[in-house]
Amino acid sequence: MPITSPPRPVMYDPRPPRVVRLLHARRRGLPPVVSAIAVTVSLIAHLLVALLAPAPAHAASQGSGFGSWAPVSRYGWHGSMLVEGVHTYCITPGAPAPTGPTTDLGVSATAAGLSPQQLAGINLLVTEYGQTDDPVTAAAVGWAVKAIADWDETLGAFGYPGDSLAGAIHWTMSALAPEHSAAVQRLALAYVDEARAATAPPAAIGSLVFTTDLVDPRGGSVRVEATVPSATGSLSLVNAVFADSGTSTRDGVVPGVDLAIIATPPAEGRPFTVSGTGRFSAPVGAAVRHFTTPGGQDTAGPGGDVAFEVNGADAAPRALSFAPTITTQVADRYVRGGSFVDDVTFHADEGTWPRAEDGSHLPVTARASIYLTDAEPAPGDSPPDAAPVATLTLTSDTATGPSGAYRVTSPEEMSEPGFYTAVWSIAGADQTAEVAGRTGADYRWSEAFGVRSQVTMVPAITTTALPVAVPGERLSDTVHVGHPLPADGLRVTSAVYRAVEGTPVEQTCVEENLVWQSEEVVVTHPGDHTVTSPPVEAAGTYYWQERALDAAGEVVHVGVCGVENETTRVIQPTPAAAARTPQLPATGADLDALRAPGAIAVALLAAGGAVLACRRSRFGAPLDIG
Repeated sequence: MPITSPPRPVMYDPRPPRVVRLLHARRRGLPPVVSAIAVTVSLIAHLLVALLAPAPAHAASQGSGFGSWAPVSRYGWHGSMLVEGVHTYCITPGAPAPTGPTTDLGVSATAAGLSPQQLAGINLLVTEYGQTDDPVTAAAVGWAVKAIADWDETLGAFGYPGDSLAGAIHWTMSALAPEHSAAVQRLALAYVDEARAATAPPAAIGSLVFTTDLVDPRGGSVRVEATVPSATGSLSLVNAVFADSGTSTRDGVVPGVDLAIIATPPAEGRPFTVSGTGRFSAPVGAAVRHFTTPGGQDTAGPGGDVAFEVNGADAAPRALSFAPTITTQVADRYVRGGSFVDDVTFHADEGTWPRAEDGSHLPVTARASIYLTDAEPAPGDSPPDAAPVATLTLTSDTATGPSGAYRVTSPEEMSEPGFYTAVWSIAGADQTAEVAGRTGADYRWSEAFGVRSQVTMVPAITTTALPVAVPGERLSDTVHVGHPLPADGLRVTSAVYRAVEGTPVEQTCVEENLVWQSEEVVVTHPGDHTVTSPPVEAAGTYYWQERALDAAGEVVHVGVCGVENETTRVIQPTPAAAARTPQLPATGADLDALRAPGAIAVALLAAGGAVLACRRSRFGAPLDIG
């Protein structure tokens, strides 16, 4: 609490404070001769300093405060000293006022032998509060700074016998400006508390930390690591630019923030290093601007910002290795046979696609082996031990490079039912010297076997329809499902359409000509599945068409409309033939009427059996599916 009691009577004492303390010491029991000698020596020293001091290195003058602006006075000077417009404050309490020549020692972290914590607190006070023209504030800062620098010397410098800073201030200020004593006390005590709470940060140093993107060595980041988090500065990069601006320099950078960069190699295809430098500044904590006055006080001004440099580089050179890969998609999941057709797209999973000196893309070669299996493979299965049944080779175009898909067709045909699976690979040994120099001669990338996008199935589905019928009879169609089947089976149906005069056969199997369609049958194993239509009354030609879907609803097989083995002819018997045929006793039917149709039926069935025998051959000539 500020001391506001009436001050004791004060009489002016022109003797320097140190002389006053010596006299007090004498009263405390020093021998009279020793006290007299000490007083004499002190007076002579101060007189010599005043007479022999050279011209000041800096023009120092009285700042803001209270008291006598003189080397020694009864109650001293309490406030700031101005040096080239900067308010400085005494940090060696008990010494004469710094009215003589003043030398600027610059920013110092060891001023007057003070600890880092003391300097941090003093710097805070002279920076935040001390640059003022208000005498009350300046006097409070002066008292607080001296108390932080030397508590005991500050209390007793002017003869105060107690141990209270407020008391010492009142002891002195009651003689200089009693109306301001309480205000100076209040502020000074608050300033001391704030200064003691100040922490001394470490020395301001820093460095640059670079990271490299593991997928693309051109990418990465740079981060400033500094002992002072509040520092700010600028960076300049070598062999890289900032990703968001495309420039190699940046201002307003702060520590601890990762900034994305894009490396810019000086020469394509050669290892290189990204580096950087920067200049930063930070508010000084444990340092002040130190001024000295021979024979007088040392004073402290604001420490200001401290500048420090940062630099750094990649931990290892960036090698823009090139790792080409591909993605693939078969043209059709289910086909009747023919060549294996695949759509291939190149990618650079690491680095960028290398280019020649003329800017064209360097070519990359990929190869595929095609395997035939009876069962549908699962992703990750091992390829069969049997040799591939076909191969594919693709070299990327120098103009197109990795842009767009390439369609590749095998020279061999898929002549047997089964699952045909392509497995693509890229080997460094298959590349040109320029490309192999980027991939490495031992580079190898390969697809996994059984990836769905790389499997084409040739189904084994044939059919046999009833070749001849008479009006009022039911028509039938038998679907022969051979091996293999998709893992989840097939959904099989068959439909019968009536031929229309003048309409091409291939255009007959449409909705408007539909006579009947069977219910869907789920087929999980090879075998024959016969469907029978309701009675058909009208004579004419009828075409059957079978259809098979997989479990997902994708079309596996559709029969060809109008093929002979899927054609049923409904024929009206002639009246003459019916009259010559005797009636059967049991049924009343005419035997002659049955002979001709029976003969025709036997002949047609025999022919149908021959056709079926040919159609059900699994291997050999390409299938005439339908």
